[in-house]
Parts: sequence; structure tokens; C-alpha cells
Amino acid sequence: MIKFDDVYYEPESLTYPLGKQLKEQFAALPWIPIESHNSIKEMQEKPNSEFAQMKRNLIIGTRKTHKYVENHKVSDYLVPYTSSGCTAMCLYCYLVCNYNKCAYLRLFVNREQMLDRIIKRGNKSETPLCFEIGSNSDLVLENTITGNLLYTIPRFAREGYGCLTFPSKFHMVEPLLDLDHRGKVIFRMSVNPQPIIQQIELGTSSLARRITAVNEMCEAGYPCGLLIAPVILTENWKALYTELLEQLRDGLTEKMKKQMFLEVILMTYSYVHRAINGEAFPDNPDLYDRELMTGRGRGRYCYRTEQRAVAEAWLRDEIARILGDVPILYFS
Repeated sequence: MIKFDDVYYEPESLTYPLGKQLKEQFAALPWIPIESHNSIKEMQEKPNSEFAQMKRNLIIGTRKTHKYVENHKVSDYLVPYTSSGCTAMCLYCYLVCNYNKCAYLRLFVNREQMLDRIIKRGNKSETPLCFEIGSNSDLVLENTITGNLLYTIPRFAREGYGCLTFPSKFHMVEPLLDLDHRGKVIFRMSVNPQPIIQQIELGTSSLARRITAVNEMCEAGYPCGLLIAPVILTENWKALYTELLEQLRDGLTEKMKKQMFLEVILMTYSYVHRAINGEAFPDNPDLYDRELMTGRGRGRYCYRTEQRAVAEAWLRDEIARILGDVPILYFS
């Protein structure tokens, strides 16, 4: 159970069924009215050192922006959906680049409107489209609060054309296992070596629990894949990722290994991450490496071209050696 200290809410959100549900669910907490979930002055003015404490606030509003972004990887479009931000504190989280220290969990209660748009868009297409609904948050985590996946998956299965997909770093999939999904929902589990999870993906599920969860989703008939993401080139990264691949080989079911696909993504980082992490998590690893990284756009860093080439070649060889001929959809 996720524990929050305060709820910040747009008053209009309480006119929606989910808003009313959340008001009852968190009735014991202080409820603080705000004009917009996008601009909470007292939160914006807090020092970086309070980043973890800020994650204990829950923000409730309505999503006004519904811009679909072309993707062409696993999905055709990245679609804004029922939440943004997260209660976890991954030290590389790309949402921090967008929201700075205000990357706390925001819930959007107008889910009916958002799913209506997705279904309408998909049904107008001559060919099936895939919509990524989990690019701004972790929907498995969110579902423990809102039950939104329990609403989304069966309704899309009945009414939608094409498919939905979302990734997760959490294991709480049991409520999803008996849903009528009709194979229209692609579940993707993000994995990393356990030492990286412990030190860098703070507040997320362990590797062992993630493996169990994706096995369960596969057994329940969901198409499933794995993201090895983000690959972090620490001092002993080759040993760590070899061990990860061996744990996947030994822990995944035969059914999962036969039908899964992989996405492999190297870490990107930023000046904003460094500023927040240095103050909020001074005892955790510094992910910036001047020797290995170079600038990538304004205030962002990525691994140098030569380092990326070495990592990709090595990982492709290790994946083939340990997991066999598993499809790698892309390497980025």
C-alpha cells in the first residue's frame, strides 16, 4: 500500500466518478485545492533535497492535453493517459527532464474521455494501430490506487481495434490476470541487474518479482516482452548484465522465452538529474561519467558513439549466447 501525506486536487476532478472514489479512498488525508496540477507553487519552490518527500504527495486533476506522438517502435503512438510521474525514484527517470523535481504522481480522473479518444482513433484506422499508454507513468503501480487498468483493458478488448501496450517495473499484476484482454494488450516488463535496481531504481520491485510477474502475465495470455533498460555502463557492467541475462534464462518460463521480444535502451542522463540526485541522494552512485558521456541536446548527456557501439555489439552477442534467437525490436 502506497502511503501519501497530502492530496493536492483540482476541484473539478471531484465531479468525475474516479475523483469521488479517490476522495473517499483518501478521506483521512488533508486535501489542498489547486488551480492546476501543472503549477503548484509551493512544490516548485521546495529545494532539491526534498525530492523524495515530495513524492509522498498525491496530485489529482484532469488531463487537458491529448496529443498523440508518433513512435514506430513497439507502438504506433505514445498516448497521454491516466497518470504522469511516479512514486518510485529511479535516479535516471526521464520524466525528471520534463517535470524537474515535480515528477510526483499525478492522477487524471477523466479516463472515460481519454479511452473514448483511443478507441475512436483506432476504429477509424484501416490497419490496426498500437497505442502506448504507459510512457508517462507506471500503470501497474497506478492501478493499485485507481483500478484504471481494470477499467481500461476489458473495455478496449470489447470495443477497440488494434492494441494497447505499457511497460512496468512493478510486480503487482495479480488483478490483471483474469481480465478479458483478448490478446489486445502487450505487457512489457523492464529489467535491470538487481544491484542496479537496489541502488538506482529506488522504490521499484525486485528483479525476482518482476520475472515472476511477467511469467504470470504470459501464462494469462498477454503478449509479453522485456525492456533491458536503461543499460548503465557502470565499472563492472559486463558482469552485471551477463548475470542478468543468466537469471532471465533460468527464471523465465519456456512459454515466455518462446514468444517474448526485447527492447534494449542505453541510459540518457541530464544536468537536472545531477542537480537533484546530488542533493536528494548524496550517498547513491553518480551516474554521470565525463569519460563515457557527451552532450545530447540542451542539458542532456548520452554515452559517446564509440561506447554505444561497443555496448551494443557486446550485448547482442551475450543475448544470443545466453537467450538464443530472441527478437530484438530495436537498440537505442
